[in-house]
Amino acid sequence: MRIGVPKEIKNHEYRVGLTPASVRELTSRGHAVLVQKGAGAVIGLSDEQYAAAGAELVLDAAAVFAGAEMIVKVKEPQPQECVLLRPEQILYTYLHLAPDPEQTAALVKSGAVCIAYETITGPGGGLPLLAPMSEVAGRMAVQAGAAHLEKSKGGMGILLGGVPGVPAAHVVVIGAGMVGTNALQMAVGLGARVTVIDKNVDRLRHLDLIYGNRITTLFSTAHTIEEAVIDADLVIGGVLIPGAAAPKLVTADMVARMKTGAVIVDVAIDQGGCVETSHPTTHAEPTFVVDGVVHYCVANMPGAVARTSTFALNHATIGHALELAGKGWRQALKESEHLRNGLNVALGKVTYEAVARDLGYVYTPAAALLN
Repeated sequence: MRIGVPKEIKNHEYRVGLTPASVRELTSRGHAVLVQKGAGAVIGLSDEQYAAAGAELVLDAAAVFAGAEMIVKVKEPQPQECVLLRPEQILYTYLHLAPDPEQTAALVKSGAVCIAYETITGPGGGLPLLAPMSEVAGRMAVQAGAAHLEKSKGGMGILLGGVPGVPAAHVVVIGAGMVGTNALQMAVGLGARVTVIDKNVDRLRHLDLIYGNRITTLFSTAHTIEEAVIDADLVIGGVLIPGAAAPKLVTADMVARMKTGAVIVDVAIDQGGCVETSHPTTHAEPTFVVDGVVHYCVANMPGAVARTSTFALNHATIGHALELAGKGWRQALKESEHLRNGLNVALGKVTYEAVARDLGYVYTPAAALLN
């Protein structure tokens, strides 16, 4: 198969779909890989490294899309990339379609076979291709929150861990999944007072066994979220319903009652955000203020640590890339229920139920397209 790797063009997105090591995995099995010149240069992955791994370097994205049977990316295709897709061409990347009707419509129109990293499942029921970026985003959320609590960046001027004689900041983490666990790990390490909220009591029990009295665990209800958020200095939103729009757990009324200069980092913004007042921002303009509360809602947070993120992501994605390239998308999806769960749009149909429901499309099960 011919696999294409275009340079990412989303604002301040420096990750790349395949590393030279991943390219070598593909070329050593007889596949051809087209890489846009300069695709990994800003994170230290040179064109020479790609060429040594067996890649063919091409001038621009148009040549990549035209010459490849499968496109491997990191972030969702931008409008100028969607028009380059063609029927039956495989697109293998993060999509986050539920809160993005424009992208969904463009992918449906293209007729391409669109497989989303974030809905591919694992044997244990997790989301192994989302996990590494959730780890990065969870840890970055605390860094970003701590920075924006500084007065010069609009915050209340509070040090996350405090100092002797001065109380630490109160960090509230909503969601105890991969994002939340990594966020609370960082917050605890910095000496903050941490409250974690989730509806899974077994998960809360597990975290309590690990962290003991260093954290407070709360079962998720509207009341507990409201009380915790109003008292918080930093709120980190890390809730996820796979493939679907995130629930709005923090209302505009709660935000209006928060402390002036408090900070919200809505990591769930890729799926629409879990805070009612959130909207996507970029690394160039990462924050906005509502009712005196600083909102950090960057939709591609791991792009800021692009080298770390690229290698972590490739470790998770290369296995399925090899399956798709070696077997073709129909056979690969027939043989793997977990990979089949990643199919969101194909041949003009929406094949992920939550996306179809949230955006008003007719749902076509993936299995219906595989014969």
